[in-house]
Amino acid sequence: MELRGKQKRFLRSQAHHLQPIFQIGKHGVNEAMIVQIAEALEKRELIKISLLQNTDEIAEDVAHILEEKTTCKVVQIIGRVLVLYKASSKEKYQKISKEVRSI
Repeated sequence: MELRGKQKRFLRSQAHHLQPIFQIGKHGVNEAMIVQIAEALEKRELIKISLLQNTDEIAEDVAHILEEKTTCKVVQIIGRVLVLYKASSKEKYQKISKEVRSI
């Protein structure tokens, strides 16, 4: 499902107060981190990831890798911070996705 403009705007507003729960450092993105990000997306649906100063990764490249591996959607990239969204497959975690569908 591709996100429409209003849906992205809603998700950006929901993500505004969130703190990044993952930090990508000098070792870049590895398989273990991708698994943890996928699990966090399943439970939270909306997360922030920050790229540290010492990493050689570029935010757009990391976003592309994560979109491919976790089938999430990149809502926003601001500098070195990514906002990712993926609707949860479990009913009890679907708070944000219900609102996104109604928009």
